[in-house]
Amino acid sequence: MSEAMLTIDQVAQLIESVSQATSGRPARGGLLHSGWYSTEEVAELIDVDPSTLRRWRTSRPVQGPPFVRLTSRVTMYSIPDVQAWLESRRIVPGEAA
Repeated sequence: MSEAMLTIDQVAQLIESVSQATSGRPARGGLLHSGWYSTEEVAELIDVDPSTLRRWRTSRPVQGPPFVRLTSRVTMYSIPDVQAWLESRRIVPGEAA
């Protein structure tokens, strides 16, 4: 019987997953390698108009998922941040009190 061995990349991914699960935030370097959504893509995912996301970003206090403003016209959302934001708003019937 042979033992299954993990590659270094698999170990790194496992460590990053555990780190994310325990901290609730992307692991160090996670933002660079986790993927990004545009304003339009996030709007489509959550079924709102892109102008809603733009309004949330300029409201006080700021609303919506965390974002990175690259230029005055380009704003991006990391995939883990959008997922965490959605999970924080999730309501499970029967558990809500």
